[in-house]
Amino acid sequence: MTQYLDSVHNAIRTQDGKHWSQLVNHKDNHTTSHKLQVQDSHNTTKNYFDPPLDEMMSNHLRVVWALSQDNYYEAYNAHVNVIQNFIKVFQAQKEENWALPVLYVLCLDLRIFALRADKQRVKKGTGKQNDVLEKSAEFLMNCFRVCVSDTRASIPNSKKWGMLAVVNQLFKIYFAINKLQLCKPLIRAIDSLAIKDDFSKSHLVTYRYFVGKKAMFDANYKLADEYLTYAFEHSHRACRKNKRSILIYLLPVKMQLGKMPSLKLLKQYDLQPFVAVRNAVISGNYLELTKALEENQSFFIQAGIYLILEKLKIVTFRNLFKKTALILGTHQLPIEAFRIALHLMGETDMDIDEVHCIIANLIFEGYIKGYISLQHQKLIISKQNPFPPFKK
Repeated sequence: MTQYLDSVHNAIRTQDGKHWSQLVNHKDNHTTSHKLQVQDSHNTTKNYFDPPLDEMMSNHLRVVWALSQDNYYEAYNAHVNVIQNFIKVFQAQKEENWALPVLYVLCLDLRIFALRADKQRVKKGTGKQNDVLEKSAEFLMNCFRVCVSDTRASIPNSKKWGMLAVVNQLFKIYFAINKLQLCKPLIRAIDSLAIKDDFSKSHLVTYRYFVGKKAMFDANYKLADEYLTYAFEHSHRACRKNKRSILIYLLPVKMQLGKMPSLKLLKQYDLQPFVAVRNAVISGNYLELTKALEENQSFFIQAGIYLILEKLKIVTFRNLFKKTALILGTHQLPIEAFRIALHLMGETDMDIDEVHCIIANLIFEGYIKGYISLQHQKLIISKQNPFPPFKK
């Protein structure tokens, strides 16, 4: 233990935040040492550190002990004390931010311990799903407030550089507990920063992934496209799993905007459930789209995109009607022609009134530029770009 505490003391003395962060990371090799798996080490740590560092390191060693007992709820509770004491240390560093790497590690570990504690408690019947995880957000918000409250003009040494890392951990929690409305004030806080585009690329990729994902759920497809595209293009090429996760949300957004993915891309990232959906939308085949959604329902529901993909039905109608218009070669299109086209695609139960409703909706949503002439039972479309590729 002496060697370990000497290393921590030296890292703090030399203001080596990176080294200190390793020494409090639950994934570091020191957690496997039997000598450090101590339930109560405060009598030892107080000989090395002044308050509140002595409490912080004592509680970290209690985390190490709890992990050796496979007790994640105890590890979580001890880690909460680690964070609370670290915040006191961090706030006392008035003109410095060298301990930011420690903040990043502590926030990440808090969420991990909360997740695993919830899993254990639910399995034992001693807790409800996401109870601990939701509580952990309160302590992360305390870390966020410390960062955001730094109003110094010295940008390089500002604690504001820690805001995005904490926000990303909060996003992961809010999405897990389905409280996306709590993301809005955090997004406003980041967007108001002069340094909002200067954070590390890894933090920016994560942030824009979650903001893009939220924009998709809010039906703000233009913003979702911008942020998810950034996340996909700037995610490291070796991180195939991350890129695939981003595509699961980016593809429905692109398809809503009329941009269909290539079969090569879908094959490259093993996204076969999207193939039949893509083909149905392009061909304007409503029944095939319904079939594709039903066959891959569990995958789409688990990803949370089933209802968004259902909205592709209107895009599918738009593509079918565009093909019909091209065949007829006129800007005055009989409504009956669209009913026939739908029947040919298997929609044999659809009557002329339902076709009217579909066309009216397409016009309202901006997929068709034109109007319905009820007197002549025709759709009069614009002579210039009557079927815009994007929604208004």
